[in-house]
Amino acid sequence: MMTLVKHELKQGFLSFVIWFVSIAFMMAICIILFPEMKGQMEDVGDVFSSMGAFTAAFGMDRLNFGSLIGFYGVECGNILGLGGGLYASLTATSFLSKEEKDKTAEFLLSQPISRIRIISEKLLALMIEITVMNLLIYLVALGSIAFIGEEIPFKEITLIHLAYYLLQVELASICFGISAFLRKGGLSIGIGLAIMFYFLNIIANIAESVKFLKYLTPFGYCEAADIIESGAIDLKYLAVGIILALIGIALAYLKYPKKDIH
Repeated sequence: MMTLVKHELKQGFLSFVIWFVSIAFMMAICIILFPEMKGQMEDVGDVFSSMGAFTAAFGMDRLNFGSLIGFYGVECGNILGLGGGLYASLTATSFLSKEEKDKTAEFLLSQPISRIRIISEKLLALMIEITVMNLLIYLVALGSIAFIGEEIPFKEITLIHLAYYLLQVELASICFGISAFLRKGGLSIGIGLAIMFYFLNIIANIAESVKFLKYLTPFGYCEAADIIESGAIDLKYLAVGIILALIGIALAYLKYPKKDIH
């Protein structure tokens, strides 16, 4: 049982380690540097607050850079959002197409396992990777804050990490569905989708007339400023994200069983 799950986890282990170490290292460095930058950050925050659209794009006009959570929300949030989003997208876009790309489809499909089970076990392996990645990064973040002697704002930190975890699940689900239509992997698609969603959120923050774009991007419910101010994740944006994730998964189950695999 779950042989394919174990195989996928083993196959993706090196990539998982590289991405985890990279993201966790950059976040830890940001946190460790905070005490040295703390005094300067208040002045920087005053400068940013007067820069109009630029600060609105990243929510910096509503955050106190002199506080740990304000600094964390912008600096570490961007690392976690872009790094985690790219990892989820790149990993997911290859899950249902790599057998054709690597010429191993004949071996896999000759096994006594249905295509529905292949989809289910691959999806489970994908979600395990993303979940473990986020739990480990969360622990690194808490450990780094404790290391510099700052009080840990558990609620805000947990909500920020939860929001970015849900973002990665959404991106992975959409890309997993897309992978069912691909034959040679989708590296550029994964990168393009994650970056497109990131910039859609920036555009929505700058221009009130296109605020509706926040419904289309998972970065819309990951705004640190919104989470810190309200003490919650914005459910109206999250609800749309859940629907898009379910559509992505549904596409995989609809397409892959009927796919002519070479």
